[in-house]
Amino acid sequence: MSHGHFAGTPRTEWLNEHGGDRNMRLLERFSFRDPANKDWHAKADAIIDGASIPRPLWTLVGSPFTGDYRRASIVHDVACQEAGSDKAKRRAADRMYFHACRAGGCSAWEATIQYLGVRVGAAWPFTNEWLVDDASTRLNGRITRHASEVRMEADFQRIAELVLSGGETDDPDVLERRTDSAYAVVMGDRFPDI
Repeated sequence: MSHGHFAGTPRTEWLNEHGGDRNMRLLERFSFRDPANKDWHAKADAIIDGASIPRPLWTLVGSPFTGDYRRASIVHDVACQEAGSDKAKRRAADRMYFHACRAGGCSAWEATIQYLGVRVGAAWPFTNEWLVDDASTRLNGRITRHASEVRMEADFQRIAELVLSGGETDDPDVLERRTDSAYAVVMGDRFPDI
């Protein structure tokens, strides 16, 4: 299965800001064409922060700034920003992310883990057990994790186990169905409409 292709090489610059300094600015337009020939554009000057995968999962999923999914994270960040609160657009962006991860060189297994990470990111704002009110838990250099982060990791691991128990798949439709089913099992009545 062809998963699409990227146009060009992303050119970015790190921004120096107050706080965590993880934002980058895209210096030139960058895009990904998915298998349905839809172009996903990231315009020059777009700000990329890797926030579509919650930071508590970075030790499990990976940082958005490293790996074969790095280019996919750029177009996905922009697509998520453009989707706003539109859940259907966010779901489409997450599906595109799977294709972009595969086109970027990720194995089907790695792209699945990445996809599950962004689906947790979509659910994060709607899942009380994963929310943290204490601003200190978002800072670098902590030696402990908040209970909400531990819960998110545990939920993510269980969801991933259920999805991957069906065997590896390269079909995003199958992956989406498995993911929705796994979320419903793990989250129960906490399952957000994402």
